[in-house]
Amino acid sequence: MITKSHLTGGLPMSRRQFLQVTGAGVVTATALGAPGLMGKAQAATYEKFTWISPRGTLEVLDDYPYWIAKKMGYFGDLNTAMEPGPSDGTATVKFVDVGQADMGFPSPGIFSFAIQNGMKLKSVFHMGARDTFSFAFRKGEGMADLKGLEGKTILLGSAAWQAITDPMLAAQGVDVTKVKYVEAGWPTWGTALAAGQGDAALSWEGLRAEWIATGLKFDYWLGVQKSKMPANTFVVRAADLEDPDKKAFLEKYLRAWAMGLEFGHQNPRAAVEAVFEQFPAFAKNTGPELGTTSLLQQDNVFRGDMDKREGWGSHDMASWQGFFDEILKIGQIKAAVKAEDVCTNELIKAANDFDKAKVKADADAYKLTDEFAKIDVETVRKHMFDDAV
Repeated sequence: MITKSHLTGGLPMSRRQFLQVTGAGVVTATALGAPGLMGKAQAATYEKFTWISPRGTLEVLDDYPYWIAKKMGYFGDLNTAMEPGPSDGTATVKFVDVGQADMGFPSPGIFSFAIQNGMKLKSVFHMGARDTFSFAFRKGEGMADLKGLEGKTILLGSAAWQAITDPMLAAQGVDVTKVKYVEAGWPTWGTALAAGQGDAALSWEGLRAEWIATGLKFDYWLGVQKSKMPANTFVVRAADLEDPDKKAFLEKYLRAWAMGLEFGHQNPRAAVEAVFEQFPAFAKNTGPELGTTSLLQQDNVFRGDMDKREGWGSHDMASWQGFFDEILKIGQIKAAVKAEDVCTNELIKAANDFDKAKVKADADAYKLTDEFAKIDVETVRKHMFDDAV
């Protein structure tokens, strides 16, 4: 339910008020309120390397490459940590900027917020080769042409997510000044849509399956099918790339993620098991079939058209430039951004320098539990887009 704590005076936020929330500038880590990260010293050699989630939780399938890589020992002796962070949509860049975390996973829109606010961050590993974002509608109310959202209300989990939705809508010819937004809160914005609040809600690949697991069944306009925008990416402090020791660490760290991505592509059920082992309650609520569906949705996003990529994590600079040009047109940023200045593929060759045959052998040799062995991956794959409009 949307309460007055999420709105201004009990009414949906105006566009001006909404932009003040997303564009207020850098805040301190204390103000963000994530006690798990307080007081973390920025070690000169990454004695403990901290990755921070953009969602306020780790109990999702999205980070499966990390969990399977950790289980298989691909990180070696690297000391790594995963933190959920607060649910504020911009925290994943703010914490990296102030040294409370070492790597964030923002959407392009939140990355643009960081650039606009002078944060010296750089994208080093582009996870989302295809656009992961989508718009959910109540069953029977889905629309193939997003111009139908003009004059309608879109529900978001965080006010900061407007930086995600505005460029998506503008690229589809929508006049974003005619769209209303309501911050319905994390994790309740999907429930709010089902309850009749608003006309649509932001969603993404992987979350679709997780929502089904909680009884939320919607129709979707899928960016993975209809958008050319880039999706979430790994960012670090630009200065860290100038430090040879940190750069070498980043190459090893990202190589483990790339190996986890490759393993998940080869054996998605095993990768789901690795996540479920970390989060038993999440496993119970999701189940093997929907867990596998969620992972396959994300593998499709993360892999993209691999024949045209330099490897896992490589940036399509044309796609990124198109995004930056679009957000300049709608005023989301005030100055032009050159993709090559804020995105780099300099770590991609090293990150993908691993024995793919060995990873495949590891994946093939993994013994699934009986529950997962019963899941027919190809059948799941065939029905991944049944709820698309």
